[in-house]
Amino acid sequence: MRRPSSLRYLRFDLIWTPAVKYLIIINTVIFVVQELAGFRPFLEVGLVPRAIWHDGKLWQLVTYMFFHGGIWHLVFNMLALWMFGSMMERTWGTRRFLQYYFLTGVGAGLSTFVFTINSMIPTIGASGAIYGLLVAYAVTFPEHTIYLYFFIPIKAKYFAILFGAIEFMASIAYSGDKIGHVAHLGGMLVGLVYLKRQDLRFWVGRTMRQNQDRVQKRRRRKAEREMESVRHEIDQILDKINRVGYDNLTKRERRTLDQGSAYLREKERPRP
Repeated sequence: MRRPSSLRYLRFDLIWTPAVKYLIIINTVIFVVQELAGFRPFLEVGLVPRAIWHDGKLWQLVTYMFFHGGIWHLVFNMLALWMFGSMMERTWGTRRFLQYYFLTGVGAGLSTFVFTINSMIPTIGASGAIYGLLVAYAVTFPEHTIYLYFFIPIKAKYFAILFGAIEFMASIAYSGDKIGHVAHLGGMLVGLVYLKRQDLRFWVGRTMRQNQDRVQKRRRRKAEREMESVRHEIDQILDKINRVGYDNLTKRERRTLDQGSAYLREKERPRP
C-alpha cells in the first residue's frame, strides 16, 4: 500500500477557507489597483458619517471595509482575517461566517457614524469586522493560545479582553493616531451581542418575569392590607352592634358594613 504523502497537510484549501480566501484576494486587488492608479476615492467609498445622512451614501457602511490606507494596514488586517476567520469559517460554515463578518463590519461602521455623526473624515479598513472575528474566536475557543507579537503566549479569552480594554480606553481619549478605535470597539460589541443573544434573551426574559413577580407580590400585599383594614372596620361595627344593637348604628356605619361585607365576600370567593 502506498504511504500517504505528508504534503497532503499543506493542501491549499487547508491554509485558508473559501470566503476568507476571496475576501483577502478582493481586498488585496483593490489596494493594488488604487495604488497603481494613484487614486484614493475614500470620500466616496470610505465611511464619511456626514455623507451618510446628509447625502444618503448608505453604501459606505459596506464599501469602507474593502479599502485600506497603506500596505501595513492591509497586511495586518488580512493576517488577522486569515488567522481568526479561517478557523471560524471551518467551525460555522461559509454562510454563517459571511453573515457574521458583514454584520460586525456594518455594526462597526454604524458605531463610528453614531459617535462622529458630523465628521467629514473617512474611515476605511476591515478592522471593525476583524475585531468582531477576534471576539468570535475568543468566545468559541477561549482556551486556545494566541502568540501576542508572535512570541508572547496568551489565551484567546484574555487576548480579546486585553484588546477590548485597549480600544475602550483609546475610544474615550482622543489620541490623534488616526485609528478608528470606535469602529474596533463597535465591531467587538456587535459581535459579542450576536454571539450571546441567546443568553441575553434568557436574561431579559428572566428579568421581565422577576419584575412581573414583584409587581404581583406588591399587588397582593396591597390587597391584603386593604382586606385587613376592611375587616378591622367591620369588627369595630360588629362590636358596637353587640353593645347597643343594629338600630343605633349611623348611616355611615351601616353603609360601611354593607359595602365591606360585599367586598370581603367578593375577595374571598374561590376562583376557578
